Amino acid sequence: MKSLGILLSGRGSNFVAIADSVDAGRIADVRIAVVISNQADAPGIDTARQRGLNASVIPSKGKLREEHDREIVAALKQHNVDLVCLTGYMRLLSPWFVQQFPHRILNIHPSLLPAFPGLEAQEQAFAYGVRVSGCTVHFVDEELDHGAIIVQKTVPVLDGDNEHSLAVRILEQEHIAYTEAINIVLSGNFEILGRRLIRKNSRL
Repeated sequence: MKSLGILLSGRGSNFVAIADSVDAGRIADVRIAVVISNQADAPGIDTARQRGLNASVIPSKGKLREEHDREIVAALKQHNVDLVCLTGYMRLLSPWFVQQFPHRILNIHPSLLPAFPGLEAQEQAFAYGVRVSGCTVHFVDEELDHGAIIVQKTVPVLDGDNEHSLAVRILEQEHIAYTEAINIVLSGNFEILGRRLIRKNSRL
């Protein structure tokens, strides 16, 4: 059985979607080994505890990035985590952190990367006037919202949309995309050629 480590800073709606997929068997032979937040008041930590999961707060305030990252990595390795999933984790990972889990850290971003990286992606997309937006699950590397893309989902931008309504519809697709991406990565049936993730079979 594979073990997931979840990192979050807020409510962690994608964490809840992953946990629901694990419980329902949509992600098979997997358990969530630990949920970690850098914020003590993160609602996602309370949710994790209510679900009976191991939940830890490792505060980041006042710490150097790599110092904090070393504490996080120690906790993940203590729980023998196979895959690290960022679900609204509002900290950039140090290159050292990324090197501890090569091609084993996933992040989800509410745009079709490489468009609109960084914060407030839905607002950026709406302001730019795009007709299609969406979400991207990608491997984490040393650069912001940059690693090889695993899954993307498209969401049309409707004439009646505002930033909020677009964000709601993108979030629905995020929950689907993250489960798909976890299954792909844990299957091991892929290779990365340059920036492209190539599936070795089409069973997933």
